[in-house]
Amino acid sequence: MQSIDAGPLSLGQLSVWHDIRELPPSRRHEPNNAAVWDLPPGTAPDAVRAALACLARRHPSLRTRYDLRDPDAPRQWVAEETAPVVLPAAPAGGAPAEDQARVLAGEPFDLGREDGWRARLVGDASGSQRLVFVKHHILADAWAQEVLRRELLREITAPGSLRATAPGPLHLAAEQHEPTGLRRQRAALEHWERLGSRAPAARLPDSGDAPGEVVQATLRSAPALAAARAFAGRAGVSVASAVMAAYVRAVARRCGSDALLVHLMSANRFAGRWKDVVTSMNQWVPTLVEGARADLTSLAGAVHWNSLRAVRHGMSDVTAVAALRTRAPQALEPACAFNHVAAPPGDEARAAADSEGPAEPALSFETPFTTIGPRCYARSLEDGQVLTVRLTARDVGRAECAALLWELHDALLTTA
Repeated sequence: MQSIDAGPLSLGQLSVWHDIRELPPSRRHEPNNAAVWDLPPGTAPDAVRAALACLARRHPSLRTRYDLRDPDAPRQWVAEETAPVVLPAAPAGGAPAEDQARVLAGEPFDLGREDGWRARLVGDASGSQRLVFVKHHILADAWAQEVLRRELLREITAPGSLRATAPGPLHLAAEQHEPTGLRRQRAALEHWERLGSRAPAARLPDSGDAPGEVVQATLRSAPALAAARAFAGRAGVSVASAVMAAYVRAVARRCGSDALLVHLMSANRFAGRWKDVVTSMNQWVPTLVEGARADLTSLAGAVHWNSLRAVRHGMSDVTAVAALRTRAPQALEPACAFNHVAAPPGDEARAAADSEGPAEPALSFETPFTTIGPRCYARSLEDGQVLTVRLTARDVGRAECAALLWELHDALLTTA
């Protein structure tokens, strides 16, 4: 295939690369994400194949390859022509689509030799078709994945309705390395340095059953979402800030500290041109939460405004941040991390809303698909009916993870 000239990674792509560059072969599937999309009734395989080919032509990220031979200077290049779309159909009466999605997601991508996505058609006994779509996180974050789902359905129902080419990560990287982008990178690095000089070395105690053990627990609660919305409205903050305040206070009490360094996930989709670009734009950004054991209403206000200030510095050069953290590892180690999932309505949020989730609060444990990320990472999702908070923690243990999530839950209900 002919290619467009190679260039550096965008800051979001570089962030993904830093997360995965040291993974052993047995864990190289962990950056993959799987989705199962319902297709319009009567959709023919050829229509799906044509729509996928259209998406690959439109979004450069779907035909991007990576030169990772120098791990300190990774490059990307884009094929000018799309590879033939391989769309196998699962045997009739086989495993459910969700099970097949997990199997497909467990197969790593060779980013230097193949596109970072794959798809499979799955039919059920009624003749309905569903599409299993698996992609590497460097190709698309949650927001971009939903962009792909919407555009796929649009192209299936109205072939030829999409523009030929959209901006891609090479275009984004070029802008990020222009003078204005470089000034933002310097400001972001100064933000990391400033907080690192002030943050205490607060850390959750090791209470796991075995060194290095990773526990993943998920709390689902309709009452908690109603409470978080009521509390957020009264406090004049977002639902994300309300949930984060309850989470941070629960962590602070276990750390025995009134100040916590917290890493937030910044989606970086604020500029019009880049709002729907298909790539990964997520990056961690630090914020220092002081008064972390205060009353929840005061804490929610502080969390809200600190978060807004922090995400202004969400686009950082993670190579420079990594060097900074090497010089001051304890100062920049977060006590916890938080991400309130931001995605257009659909896919993950829609699946959760359509499911028969528990009306009453319920907590479950599962084996994590990936253990990439900070030591204590909470990911919350507002699906319209149920608040879902998934906590993935290393060296903390099942009992402590459960206690932390229930404290978060009870704090929201009590405050509301």
